[in-house]
Amino acid sequence: METGTEMYRVGISGSYGGLNLGDEAILQSIVTQLRRSLPVEITVFTRDVKDTLARHKVERAVPVRDLSRDEVLSEIKGLDLLILGGGGILFDAEAAIYLREVALAEELDVPVLVYAVSAGPLQDAAAQALVRDCLNRAAAVTVRERRARQVLEEVGVRREIEVTADPAILMEPEPLPPDALKREGLDESRRLIGMSVREPGVAAPDLDERHYHALLANAADYMVERLESDLVFVPMERRVQDSQHAHAVVSQMAYAHRAKVLKGEYTPGQLVSLMSHFSFAVGMRLHFLVFAALNRVPFVALPYAGKVLGFLEDLEIEMPPLNQVKAGQLIAHIDRSWDLRRDLQILIDRALPRLQERARRTHAIAERLLTSRRAAENHPPLVGARS
Repeated sequence: METGTEMYRVGISGSYGGLNLGDEAILQSIVTQLRRSLPVEITVFTRDVKDTLARHKVERAVPVRDLSRDEVLSEIKGLDLLILGGGGILFDAEAAIYLREVALAEELDVPVLVYAVSAGPLQDAAAQALVRDCLNRAAAVTVRERRARQVLEEVGVRREIEVTADPAILMEPEPLPPDALKREGLDESRRLIGMSVREPGVAAPDLDERHYHALLANAADYMVERLESDLVFVPMERRVQDSQHAHAVVSQMAYAHRAKVLKGEYTPGQLVSLMSHFSFAVGMRLHFLVFAALNRVPFVALPYAGKVLGFLEDLEIEMPPLNQVKAGQLIAHIDRSWDLRRDLQILIDRALPRLQERARRTHAIAERLLTSRRAAENHPPLVGARS
């Protein structure tokens, strides 16, 4: 960290407030990297001030969705940098929500870094125009997969868009609470396989829950029988509907007694540690798959969105989109992936360092924007000076 007492004031705006552990992993990673390299005062624009302050120990958190335009302006005007992201926040239904602070920052000439976001679907003309206008004025734009760059270019973003990586790929494991596995009813003498579902909604408008519930229930029964395993469903959004949908899948299983849905509250780092106990994983949510990869746990993904497909492309793992997968195809793919699990681990081992380096690149851009702005403020050009 730099010496000296003058602090850099950084705002971070995204899908924060304790609803999704993947988003909290993103925020934790951004905050950790900033604090390691610079003296910073961090303000998070959040949906749950109490959760964000307790979870991330930042200097300030503001309930952004409860604030008026003028109130948000007053929070932004003192910043040296506004970070938007990361995560899958630029899509039709919610782009306007997440870009409000960006537009206000740009009004005030506060630099904006778009930090490893995903994009799409963007079919709505008004959402396209807002994304195009805000991002073309940003100081720097980074995305976490090539598909997102393509989406942004298609809606008219003309400035440079750099493909980096999801900040959560830099997550480090944290110790589990004492006897966590025992309290969850997990028997470590048996093979454990992790599973992940997600709820349909504005971020996954094409998701047919009847299709994927039946698909996963069939696959789960197969793994119990073929792989002699117990299944562990990992809710990434406990407060929303992940737990409900996990129980819905379990209710359709013939071997429901061999499946557990996690009940405890865990930090993202604790989930990284918990997933080290799995021999294999099958799941939908991106950060469930990221946490599996961090533990070299071979997995089969059910790609419901471009961000998941993008992660698979980075790992060079093939899997068709979820809506194209039938029960027999999934079981065959799980069977083959289990047999080739060592090869999957090799792919993960080969790709992880590259992805982590790309993730650090996003922070390097943030550091450059902050230090160059401060240098310009401290050493303004001399009026009338000759070149």
